[in-house]
Amino acid sequence: MLSAFNNLQPRQLLTQVLNFALILSTAFMLWKGLSVATDSPSPIVVVLSGSMEPAFQRGDLLFLWNRGQETQIGEIVVYNVKGKDIPIVHRVVRRYGGGDKPLKLLTKGDNNLADDTALYAQGQDYLERSEDIIGSVKGYVPFVGYVTILLSEHPWLKTVMLGLMGIMVVMQRE
Repeated sequence: MLSAFNNLQPRQLLTQVLNFALILSTAFMLWKGLSVATDSPSPIVVVLSGSMEPAFQRGDLLFLWNRGQETQIGEIVVYNVKGKDIPIVHRVVRRYGGGDKPLKLLTKGDNNLADDTALYAQGQDYLERSEDIIGSVKGYVPFVGYVTILLSEHPWLKTVMLGLMGIMVVMQRE
C-alpha cells in the first residue's frame, strides 16, 4: 500500500492532495449555501432518539426551512436549548404571542408523556421562535442518518472512514 505512494511523482501527489481538498471545500460550500438558502444554521439534521415516533424514527434525515414562517400548533420544529449543542425535534403544542409580540412556543415529543419544559434551559418556560428555533421540518428521508449516528457513537470509525477516503483519493490515478 505504501509502495503506491512511493510510485507517485511529487506533482501527482500534490494533484491528488489538491483534489481531496477540493472535495472537502465543495462539501463545505454546499452546506453553507444550504444554510443561507434555508436561513437555518443547520438545514439538515438527524433524529437521534425515539421521542417523535411514530412520525420520525431514530436515524431519519430531516430537511429544515426557517424563512418567513409563522409557526403553527402541530408543526414539527427543531430547536436548540441554551447551553446544549444537540438539536431536539419535537411538535409545537402551544403558542403564545405573535404579531407585534414575540412568538413563544411550547413543544412536546409525540412519544413523550409530558411537554418539554424540563428540557428547556433553567428558568425558561417557552421557546422564543426567533432565538431558539433552528427550523421547521419540511421533508425527510428514512434511516439515512444512521451513518451519522454510528460515526458519533464510535469516533474511531470516523477516523478510519476519513483515512480510507483520503487514501483512495490520493491513490486514484487520473
